[in-house]
Amino acid sequence: MEHNDRLKPAAPDNRKESPKASAGESQRRCLLTGEAMPRTGLIRLALAPDGGIVPDLAGKLPGRGGWISADRALFETVAARKRLQGALARALKSNAIRLADDLADRIEAALTQRLLGRLGLENRAGNLIFGADRVREQLSRGKVRMLLHAGDARPDGADRMDGMARAVGESLDAAIAHQRLPFGRDALSAALGRDNVVHIGVTDAGAATRIAADLARLAGFAQAGLALAETNLTGPGAATVVAPAASERH
Repeated sequence: MEHNDRLKPAAPDNRKESPKASAGESQRRCLLTGEAMPRTGLIRLALAPDGGIVPDLAGKLPGRGGWISADRALFETVAARKRLQGALARALKSNAIRLADDLADRIEAALTQRLLGRLGLENRAGNLIFGADRVREQLSRGKVRMLLHAGDARPDGADRMDGMARAVGESLDAAIAHQRLPFGRDALSAALGRDNVVHIGVTDAGAATRIAADLARLAGFAQAGLALAETNLTGPGAATVVAPAASERH
């Protein structure tokens, strides 16, 4: 039997919130590890009418739900899936639940759509700027809180802008997050309603925090192994980098 030493006794998500939660920050307990974590870093699973389990990333579907860590490697272990089946049955008070074989893929797809949707919302709110020249200009003025690149952006151009972000951040004593997104310019452009979007500057600190939270959850569940530097992804001051995919186009 496969084992994972992160697995601990879990409980339904109707327990009291951890006293370690910071002010105003809601926590939930992961059904796989038993650890209490901020809900922004967890994935809610809900019961569909047909007895199937579906991801509820907004946390708004009616009825009971259970929460899991955004950790695909943990999710796909045999021990974790058995524990999840039992924990969900207790949390949802139903023995008729079904875990689809492709549930991990469905969660990843939902996380991808959520991130694209988030970028669309922030664009409509006026929190994003586009185009290499404009992004560099605003970056030099200290107006960019996060720098994003399409997954198929040319490495040389993205690397130069990332270097600029590091330099500007050092001069301002406030690191500027810079990341490569897990999808290409076509998907990005469609989500934003613009042509050929490759580089994005996030100009609002709150928007940078929201985007970073959605990107961190997707990074934890991306089958392609989306690599994130081991730095803080929860705020706009997080200087994090997503490693480019091996199949990146030029």
